Amino acid sequence: MTRIDAKFAELNAAGKKAFVTYVMAGDPDYDTSLEVVKGLPGAGVDIIELGLPFTDPMADGPTIQLAGQRALDGGMTLEKTLQLAADFRKGDDTTPIVLMGYYNPIYSRGVDTFLEDAKAAGIDGLIVVDLPPEEDDELCIPAQKAGLNFIRLATPTTDDARLPKVLQNTSGFVYYVSITGITGAAEAEAGDVGPEVARIKAATDLPIIVGFGINTPEKAQNIASISDGAVVGSAIVSQIGAGKSPAEVLAFVKSLADGAHMG
Repeated sequence: MTRIDAKFAELNAAGKKAFVTYVMAGDPDYDTSLEVVKGLPGAGVDIIELGLPFTDPMADGPTIQLAGQRALDGGMTLEKTLQLAADFRKGDDTTPIVLMGYYNPIYSRGVDTFLEDAKAAGIDGLIVVDLPPEEDDELCIPAQKAGLNFIRLATPTTDDARLPKVLQNTSGFVYYVSITGITGAAEAEAGDVGPEVARIKAATDLPIIVGFGINTPEKAQNIASISDGAVVGSAIVSQIGAGKSPAEVLAFVKSLADGAHMG
C-alpha cells in the first residue's frame, strides 16, 4: 500500500473528499518553493502534486508554463526537484507526493535510475502526461514494480471504447480533466463533470479526482461533491507568480481546502 492508497483509505473512513494541490517545484526559487510545499499539509492539503519543470509543457496553459520557466531560470532540475521532495520528507512522512510532468527529463536520466532516486526521495506516484497507455512498458509498468502509483488522465474525449485502455494499468487514483484544452483555460462545471465521473466510476474502483478549471472555494466544493476530490493548480501557481508570500499563498490554499472538504 502506497501513501496515496493509505490517504484515500483514511479519507474514506472519515467520509471526506480529497483536496489535491499542484505547485511547480522551484517556483520562484528553491527555498520559497520548499516553504510553500512544507506548509501545504497544514493548510488542509491531502495530496501534493509537485510539478517537474520542463521546457515544452504542451498540456499546460500560460500560468504553469511561466512557473516552469521561472523555475528553470532559477536553476531547477530533476535532481533538485527530487531533493525538494526529500527535504519535505524530513518533516513529513505521511503526505503523499505525486510527481507530475513530462517524460523527456525522466528518459534523459534513465528510467531505472530515476525510479530508484524518486523512491528514495519519497515520491509516491507519477503523472506523466505525454506517455499514453500504448507506452506502458516505458515507465508505467516499471514504476508500479518499483512501488510507485502510476496515475492516468481521463478527459471529456475519453470515450467508452478508449476508457478500459486508459484504466488498465492505472493505480492510486484517476485524474479526470474536467475540460478540453490546457490548464487554467476554462472553468469546470459540476453539471458537466458529474455524469462523466459516474461513467468512469462504473468502470473502476479507483478514486476519481477532478482537476483543471477549479479556482474558488465554491468551485472546489461543487466539484468535490460529485467526485472523490478536487485538484487546484493554476489558481495557486498564479498567486506564487504574483509574488505573494508563502503565508498569503497558504491562506488561499486553506480557503480552497475548506471548500473541497465540504464537498
